[in-house]
Amino acid sequence: MADTITATAAPHGPVAVADTGAAVKAVVWDLDNTLWDGVLLEGGGRRLRPGVERTVRALDARGVLQSVASRNDPEAALAQLTHFRLADYFLVPQIGWGAKSASVNAIAQRLNLHPESFLFIDDDPFERAEVSQACPQVRIWDPADDVTELLGLPQFDGEVTADAAVRRLMYKAALDRDTAERDFAGTAPQFLASLGLRLTVRRAGPDDLARAEELTVRTHQLNATGYTYSAAELDALRGSGTHAILVAELSDRFGDYGTVAVVMVEQVGRRWTLKLLLASCRVMSRGVGGMLLAHVVERARAAGACLYGEFVPTDRNRQMLVAYRFAGFRRTPAAGDRGVLLLEHDGATVPAVPGYVRLHSDF
Repeated sequence: MADTITATAAPHGPVAVADTGAAVKAVVWDLDNTLWDGVLLEGGGRRLRPGVERTVRALDARGVLQSVASRNDPEAALAQLTHFRLADYFLVPQIGWGAKSASVNAIAQRLNLHPESFLFIDDDPFERAEVSQACPQVRIWDPADDVTELLGLPQFDGEVTADAAVRRLMYKAALDRDTAERDFAGTAPQFLASLGLRLTVRRAGPDDLARAEELTVRTHQLNATGYTYSAAELDALRGSGTHAILVAELSDRFGDYGTVAVVMVEQVGRRWTLKLLLASCRVMSRGVGGMLLAHVVERARAAGACLYGEFVPTDRNRQMLVAYRFAGFRRTPAAGDRGVLLLEHDGATVPAVPGYVRLHSDF
């Protein structure tokens, strides 16, 4: 059964909310009797439910993506969202007469997010049960009548970074890219070449640490180890003299992707070890992980260092192991705690950053 987040009154003090663990990256809202009062096609929908506008805007500021799954007339529902000046907050809204679970899955696919990072809000017990049954990894908000409590959930907690504040706009640009790619008549490499990709790799500064921490916590698919670090821990390692912490930013003709990757290289003498290699899932199709590996391999070779990489296999990060292998890494007999595999670069293979990417680096 899906995790259900329930609110219960504490004997004394504020409402206590169950902590289900992983961060929520996207919230999917029903409309009738959830976002607004009443049923739109029966004359309702004339006012928002208490706390809804504040909650939608606050979640957006924290970088939580939002969408809609509603049984409604699409034209009328979108017009009403526009009337409330909320339409722009909802990406790829699914408004029609199909099952809510199908709508949630469609949103997850369009946003390229795993369903376990979703929370679904609906006043109707039947709809909540249907989504819970069909999408057991999606968390359910029950009850839906006090949405302001969402803002106190630990799953939504965290520092508002510069990237978080514009995450919706970056996803909107990504959707525009997807549309352009579908309409593009050439090959995939030709489309990538048309984007004017720019990858900037630089040593992390104090202002980058909150975003770097966020990426270690939120990134699961393109993550070689799954290690998590607080901003304070990253800052200490940054100043240790034995660790290079790098952040990568990507942009193209559609706009900025923001800070999309973090790399940590432990540098002890001539032995370099990749402790972190992770990239946001929204740049999966751009091959950023492979580009970063190519860059680190080149820098290690220039420094005369032997390069290793740690890898912790999960059911979701196999693509990163493939990237390591294509970059010339092979598994060593050594094995660490927690299932850590140690990979060693063969010293001969020097992968190149694709020619359609302009790379700038201070590493």
